[in-house]
Amino acid sequence: MAVVELAAAAVEDLDHLIAVLSLPVDTRARVRHALEPLGTFPRLSAELPGQWQRFRFLLGPWRWMILVYVYDDEQDRVVVVTIQDARSSTSPTTCLQAGARQPQQRQNGCPAGSA
Repeated sequence: MAVVELAAAAVEDLDHLIAVLSLPVDTRARVRHALEPLGTFPRLSAELPGQWQRFRFLLGPWRWMILVYVYDDEQDRVVVVTIQDARSSTSPTTCLQAGARQPQQRQNGCPAGSA
C-alpha cells in the first residue's frame, strides 16, 4: 500500500482555498477522505499533459477541487504537490478541459489555441 503525503505547498494551497472560499471546517477531513483511494490505487488517473507531465490528478471533495500528485514507484509513495480550483484559468487541468490530446505547439504548457 502506497504512503500518501501532502507537500508543504499543497497544505498552503488548501489553507488558501479554505480562507478565500470560506470552505467548511471539515474540509481537511474531506480532502483526506478523497485521497484514501491513492493508497491502494496510486495510478488512479491518467497523467496530465504539458508542463504537468508525470503528474496525475484526483477530484477533491468538490468537483472544482483538484488534487495534483506524483507517484514515486520505487518508494511506493504518493505526494500531493498542489491543490487547485479547477475553474481557474491557471489550473493544471485547463488543457484537459479544452480537449487537448497530442499538442504540437505549447503555450503555458497547453497546446497553442486550446486554452
